[in-house]
Amino acid sequence: MSSPDTTGPISRKHLSFSLVPEQKRIKGFTATQWHIHDLAPGDTGPHVLALQLYMTERAAYRFNLGSPSPRLFIRAGFSGQTPEPTALTASQEVAAGWMDGEQQVLEVAMPVAIQLWLEAYLAHHGEAPVEGRKKKRKGAGRAQENQT
Repeated sequence: MSSPDTTGPISRKHLSFSLVPEQKRIKGFTATQWHIHDLAPGDTGPHVLALQLYMTERAAYRFNLGSPSPRLFIRAGFSGQTPEPTALTASQEVAAGWMDGEQQVLEVAMPVAIQLWLEAYLAHHGEAPVEGRKKKRKGAGRAQENQT
C-alpha cells in the first residue's frame, strides 16, 4: 500500500454559509428567491459542505476561473422546494447536470482564497489535456460504394 501524496495542495476544503430568503414580487405573484450569505472557509456556519476537486473536472475549473466572475455552485434539493444544500462544486458542467435533473442550483461569487487554491491545484496536477478531434478510420461515416 502506498502512502498518500502530501506534497501537493489538498483537494478538499470545507466551506460554511447561510441561506437568506428574499421575497420577489413578479406580475402580482410573490416568490421566494434564496441567496448564499456569509460564505467562508471552515465549518462554523449553519450549512457546511466540502468542495471536493476532481482531476476529471480540471478543464471546467479552468473555464470557470477564466470567466469575468468565477462562481461556486450549490445543489439545494428539488426546484420549487425549500433549499436543502447537499453538494458544492466549482464546475459549471456539474451544476448544469444538476439543473438537468431538476435540482435547484444556487450560485455565489467564488472567494479569492478559493480561486488561489484552485489555481494551485491546477498548477500541481497540470491542465486538463485538450481533447482534439478523434480520427475516424478510413471510410468511416461514408456510404459504401456498391461494386457490381
